[in-house]
Amino acid sequence: MMNFNIRGENIEVTSAIREYVEKKVYKLDRHLFKNQDTNAHVNLRINPDKTSKVEVTIVQPHLVLRAEETNLDMYAAIDLILDKLERQIRKNKTKVNRKFRDRVGYCATFTTDMEENEKEDQLEIVRTKQFDLKPMDSEEAILQMDLIGHSFYVFTDAYSNQTNVVYKRKDGRYGVIEAK
Repeated sequence: MMNFNIRGENIEVTSAIREYVEKKVYKLDRHLFKNQDTNAHVNLRINPDKTSKVEVTIVQPHLVLRAEETNLDMYAAIDLILDKLERQIRKNKTKVNRKFRDRVGYCATFTTDMEENEKEDQLEIVRTKQFDLKPMDSEEAILQMDLIGHSFYVFTDAYSNQTNVVYKRKDGRYGVIEAK
């Protein structure tokens, strides 16, 4: 069962928009894990330049899918975001199937009509880095990230002693991912 949380910023979410979003996003349910609660968080926004931005996050106990799309037409943005989410589902299922086959030597646990692009979705680790995590606050981590020219930086928070990540967002601002 899919639970929807649809909210709008600078736009009223009409019943027509709500029905369109639910109809489109619900099509993904057939590709998701069965018998698990699924939450779909949809954020619709009209930007000052009159473009529409749609963000969709689908949460299941062992899977999180997230995509965003900006377009002049709200409905076109919703359609484009579904393509992105389907690609994410395909990548995830391909990865799970490959791990399962490698581990058990058995046929795939998932079957999907989207597996024809399996070769393009192969994931390969080409480099591994190791480093010591220095205790610091998030402001210092942002400075370190900017110094090395990366879009993210892993550090130990000096106050909570937890491993955190700071990252640069597409809008130029910064975010923090805190481990629980």
